[in-house]
Amino acid sequence: MPRKLIEFHAEDLLALTELAEDRSTSLQELVDEAIRDVLKKHGRPTDLKTALRDSAKQSRNPRKS
Repeated sequence: MPRKLIEFHAEDLLALTELAEDRSTSLQELVDEAIRDVLKKHGRPTDLKTALRDSAKQSRNPRKS
């Protein structure tokens, strides 16, 4: 799986770590959830199945200029 180094402010990292502990989850799972939420907010697919379905819809209904 690809990796990316992300820098957090110390206060944010502490708050996220505490939230992960409170929810009995990992920091990675919190970050994954946040990324899915951002993609959904901006209308981007969050998985391959959704991306393919959206692409098929666009192919059947092309936008008119």
